[in-house]
Amino acid sequence: MTKIKSVCIIDDDPIFIYGTKRIMNEVDFADEIIIYNDGLAAFDGLKAMTKKGEELPSMIFLDINMPIMNGWEFLDEFVQLPNNNSENITIYIISSSVDPRDIARIHEYKVVNNYILKPISVEDLHNILKHVGS
Repeated sequence: MTKIKSVCIIDDDPIFIYGTKRIMNEVDFADEIIIYNDGLAAFDGLKAMTKKGEELPSMIFLDINMPIMNGWEFLDEFVQLPNNNSENITIYIISSSVDPRDIARIHEYKVVNNYILKPISVEDLHNILKHVGS
């Protein structure tokens, strides 16, 4: 199975982050896991990477409801980021909300690949890796 080179988790819930990292390591999901606790820290961190000419993580797991800068605000900023590999980045919205308005809003962003309900399962990660490999 294909493995992701670098993945980024943007979420303010330490328990979710801990669990997701554990599962990712268990299934050998990625070589590198980068963590940000809010959208602004993530945006600043990713912007700094592009300034250094580094490639951004090829996959981002983005929480919608966070303090400082939420997932929607992050997406609005992120799509304007000049980058070498932004068209190769897959973004998954992760949320505990099944609000139909959120799900409808996801389709407004072409950078967003899909929506995953928390918590992320081993099966979710296997499905993502299968999709990436095809």
